[in-house]
Amino acid sequence: MASPLDCSYLIPVRWQDGGQRSEMTEYLAELAALGPEIIVIDGSPATVLAANADAWRAHVTVHVPPAPAEACLNGKVAGVRTAAALATRERLVIADDDVRYDGNSLRRLLDLLDEFDLVWPQNYFDPLPWHARWDSARTLLNRCFGADFPGTLGVRRSRFVAMGGYDGDVLFENLELIRTVRAHGGRVHSPLDLYVRRLPPSSAHFRGQRVRQAYDDFALPARMALELALIPALALAARRHRFDLAVLAAAASVLAAERGRRRAGGARFFPPSASLLAPVWLAERGTCAWLAALQRWRKGGVRYAGSTIPTAAHSVAALRRRRR
Repeated sequence: MASPLDCSYLIPVRWQDGGQRSEMTEYLAELAALGPEIIVIDGSPATVLAANADAWRAHVTVHVPPAPAEACLNGKVAGVRTAAALATRERLVIADDDVRYDGNSLRRLLDLLDEFDLVWPQNYFDPLPWHARWDSARTLLNRCFGADFPGTLGVRRSRFVAMGGYDGDVLFENLELIRTVRAHGGRVHSPLDLYVRRLPPSSAHFRGQRVRQAYDDFALPARMALELALIPALALAARRHRFDLAVLAAAASVLAAERGRRRAGGARFFPPSASLLAPVWLAERGTCAWLAALQRWRKGGVRYAGSTIPTAAHSVAALRRRRR
């Protein structure tokens, strides 16, 4: 029998109802059998929090609301900072409530944390409804040119504490944590062949995320500039009746996504249809980038969980200046 996993598994939760509770309870039972310390920070309304506590009592080590002292614009960060303060293990696994590790992927992540200060794996959706295939095109394009940003990270607690956590008044919180570790001299690694399953959102939740996810790219200025150029470029090509250029651009995006799909054994986890949807995803992102820019101009930021957040994430240079 494998030895118990020596880590703290941190799950920030904020639900409006208990629709996911049964499936989550099954996952927590499987996770608890692997031996980690499980810390759930629950920002749900009182009745939902109480029902969650009843369902999960046998499986989790700690189940509490976010600490008032950790309040910030991004509630997930408040949950992570609260959980990190309560954790007793050196290796921390931060995971959204839709992330589903198995024993092998979790053990590999922990082994890498013996060498690196932060590790970010690659998520894949399972099951794959239409909108998950659509969003998988984004994952594949990111993998073509680097690595995708997942809903889970591994970080060493000593590093997290030494750098004072990370800023919670940002939208793209995982990128903020990655950059904060780098700004403090930490070693960061993203193994393209470490795949962790993720449950897809509902189609309604997916639609509600489109502009918010586009706003994330203000933290990646070169990418945002390219996305803002997509729709004007297509309009110019159509005005000049250069539809061949649009076809070539679409074909190039499919080839790029397919390269991302095949890197590091990704074809086992991503279907070919996700590559074919790359032009559709780019058209969507090009449109939503302008909507995100409009929100930034009119409202000073993007609406997220009842707050308006102006900053997507800070640059590494800005974080280094703040550190000094």
